[in-house]
Amino acid sequence: METAHRIAIIGCGMMGREHMRNIALVPCAQLVAIADPDAGSRDEAAALATSLGQDVQLFEQGTALMQEARPDAVIIASPNHTHFDILTEVMQYEVSVLVEKPLCTTVDLAHQIARRAARYPALFWVGLEYRYMPPVTRFVERVHTGETGKVRMLYIREHRFPFLPKVGDWNRFNRNTGGTLVEKCCHFFDLMRHTLQDEPIRIFASGGQDVNHLDERYNGEVPDILDNAFVTVDFASGARAVLDLCMFAEGAEQQEEIYALGADGRLEVAIPAAEVTWSPRDRSGPFVERIETPSEALAAGDHHGATYFQLRHFLEALESGGKPALSALDGLRSVQMGAAAQQSIASGQPVALDFTNNGEDLA
Repeated sequence: METAHRIAIIGCGMMGREHMRNIALVPCAQLVAIADPDAGSRDEAAALATSLGQDVQLFEQGTALMQEARPDAVIIASPNHTHFDILTEVMQYEVSVLVEKPLCTTVDLAHQIARRAARYPALFWVGLEYRYMPPVTRFVERVHTGETGKVRMLYIREHRFPFLPKVGDWNRFNRNTGGTLVEKCCHFFDLMRHTLQDEPIRIFASGGQDVNHLDERYNGEVPDILDNAFVTVDFASGARAVLDLCMFAEGAEQQEEIYALGADGRLEVAIPAAEVTWSPRDRSGPFVERIETPSEALAAGDHHGATYFQLRHFLEALESGGKPALSALDGLRSVQMGAAAQQSIASGQPVALDFTNNGEDLA
């Protein structure tokens, strides 16, 4: 890749600034503009740009950015509940788009964007970057070679810290985030589909808000976001997947652990240990493979290098005119799964899913 693609970012909070640091690592990308209505976020982004040697224009609104900066591609890292309106505006310019997860906060809005993206003339990519953590990438590669035999069980555990403070405290309420299982866990629902190469048919979930944010008040309102859940997903092939989420477990040694189990044994990956471990049923193991991630990629963000590697793949597709590895359909499916899990918790009942049309509903 020799062309320096002109990149803009709309939304320069924590994730927007992570994208800024990663763009600085890639010679073929030039950050030209950032937009955010919050003056404090703009000031922090401007200071970061200066420290990174990035010469950028600053805007309050994405409309002015699009009209004046004329970027080749736009990264949307604004709060979840703004994605639909910003995408509606940006897609008028037919520039390439990388929109952070979740695609939108509701199934209806995500479906509307996915329908537009199905006919969109430029690259449209959804930022479900957990696929690009190098240890996870290697884990999935080994699953896909058939090392475990046909996967019958997939287990994903995230034991982590609570939701971080955000500008305007937008992430404390389901109406802004889509709910914890959309906001945070769409990554993991995408990993389930990606690892199993299959579609879900039924979701049952149990969860609650039992520890975090209960003593907080925002204009008299108590936050309503879940802080723990178990989600069981049945797939069309007969495989079962489980998500185990706890957001009051910052003392855990590993933040993410994923296990794939088949007739031949168990394969697992742990983050941040960055180890893929194979445990065959003949008890000859375990065999541990250590996966290295470049230190500059680790230092540029909080997602174990995933943002850097996703950016490289996004730019390669932009350069070649190739298709997105993470399409609007992937973004829609991850929202649908998260919303179904939220619905199951609310109703106490399993929720059936039908994705057998393979995206024909977007035509």
